[in-house]
This record gives sequence, C-alpha cells and structure tokens, in this order.
Amino acid sequence: MLLAIAPPAPAQTKTGTTLGQFLLIEPSARFTAIGNAGVAAGEGIDGVYYNPAAAGRVSRLEFQLTHINWLAGIRYDYVAAAIPFKTWGTAFATVSSLNSGEIDVRTVSQPLGTGERYSVSNVALGLGFARSISERFSAGIQVKYFQETVWHSSAGTVTFDVGTVYRIRPDGLHIGSSISNFGTGARFSGRDLRITYDDDPTRAGDNGALPGERFVQAYPVPVLFRVGVGLPWRPAPDWRVWTSVEANHPNSNPESMSGGVEASFRDLFAIRAGYQGLFKVDSEEGLALGTGIKGRLEAFDYRIDYAWADYGRLGNVHRLTLAMQY
Repeated sequence: MLLAIAPPAPAQTKTGTTLGQFLLIEPSARFTAIGNAGVAAGEGIDGVYYNPAAAGRVSRLEFQLTHINWLAGIRYDYVAAAIPFKTWGTAFATVSSLNSGEIDVRTVSQPLGTGERYSVSNVALGLGFARSISERFSAGIQVKYFQETVWHSSAGTVTFDVGTVYRIRPDGLHIGSSISNFGTGARFSGRDLRITYDDDPTRAGDNGALPGERFVQAYPVPVLFRVGVGLPWRPAPDWRVWTSVEANHPNSNPESMSGGVEASFRDLFAIRAGYQGLFKVDSEEGLALGTGIKGRLEAFDYRIDYAWADYGRLGNVHRLTLAMQY
C-alpha cells in the first residue's frame, strides 16, 4: 500500500558527468543559425564537425576559421582544412581551442582571493578522411586527440567520429547520421594532485611529510549520436532554401531535436533561422538567427557567416566564421 501511494522518484540525468564538454561546442556559424541541424549536410568543410562524411564531396581546397565569444567571457577558436585527392577521397584536419583566461584562486578561508590566478585551457586535434562512394552515398571518419587542462592538472584521450550521408538525388532529400566523440574515458593527473602525508600520526619522530598523490576517477567522454534529414528546394529561380531537422541522443544529456531553415539569394546572400534543444528538459538553448555572404576574389572564393544563439539565463553567444575555397 505504501508503494502504491508513494510519489515516483525523479529520473536521474547524467548532465555534467563527462569530460571534454568543449567538444560539444558547435564551430559553424552557418549551421548554428539553423539550430545546429547539420548532420545531413551534403558537402563542405563546415559540416565535418557534425558529420565527417560532409567532406566526401569536397572538390577544392577549403579552409574554415571560426571565433566564438562563448559564455562567461570564454574564448573558443576553431580551424579546419580539407584537401581533395580526386577519386581517392578527401583528407581533412581540425583544431579546436578553448581558453577561460585568468581566474582568481579563491578558497573557503580566502573568498576574496589568495593572490594566485589559474586558467582552464582545452585543445582538440583531429585528422579525418571522407569519400564519396557513389553519387548518392558518402562516408567519413575522424580521429581526435583532446586534452583538458585545469591549472597544473590535465586529462586527455583519443576519440572517433564516424558518419554517413545518403542523397536520394543531388537536389533531393539528404539523410545523415553520425556518432561523435566515441572513445574511452580519462582521468586527471598533475602536480595539483600531489600531497604530503603522515603515515602514522600517532608516532613521534617519523617523517610527517611523505610524498604522495591523489588518484581521481576516470570520466567518460561526451558521446553524441545524431540522425537527421535535409531538403534543398527552390521556391523561385533566384532563391534556394535548405531545410533540416535533426535528433540528438547524447550520453550526458536528455534527447533533443533541432531544426532550421536557410534561404539564399543567387548564392550571394543568405538568411537563417533555427531552434535547438527542442524537448530537452531544463534546456537553456533556444532560438538561433544568422546571415551570410559569399564572394569571389582573384585567387579564391570566400564566405562570411554570422550567428546569434540564445542560451536563456546564461546569455547570448556570437559566432563568426570565414570559409575559403581555392
């Protein structure tokens, strides 16, 4: 009877239980503006973060540079490059960097600061390869090593991204799926975890400052499975519209959906809108807006994209991306 009237226990989430959360910061201003629904992207270096198969149809040398003013004044930068090898496929490399800047060290006894300062810095290096296996199907893989450093302690490990894109036809429905950051966990180590201890506090005259080290538990990496669809269509000869919807299944958060629309005029100017974090419990994510322009110089083509994303009580995030094709 007591079991029948007892209220149900709240579900336990795994929010904040993984290492390397900076790997989940999306580096593309274009796809952020359409709700970060980028797993079905057909081609381009800016889509490899969501799905490494996006590089399978790259036909020219491409570069991407992104700067993000992240939450709480944190700086995030991202660089990617793709080199096509004709019928063999496309090789690409990525570098992600996050830095908190200097932060005052505070303790319970010295809440205003000890006079020391520390910083948090994260870096991820990736190498990948993608190939268009047929006119309709592309596949790709990326191997990444990342390291997370807090003051004098750090943790690092290797992860894998794998993805596919299937096109019903070049101007038809795109279906994409990927798994990101698949790998083993890692534990922190470093001189911040070194201690001195007294092996027997009851004995006088022994060495009361023996060297030792604390061993902390290993934390898993933030694995994320994505599946989505995208559809390009032309409402008018000068306009092209890209619509995409994506479902996300992470190991460190509840499932959610994202979606958005991009409308481009003569492949010169684009406006974008999207929404991220749909159906996620207690989500601070929401509306995203952006724009972009394309142009051509003598040596290369370029695209400049901007995105604004709302993170609720945490504030807004601005992204700026420069992409170049040679």
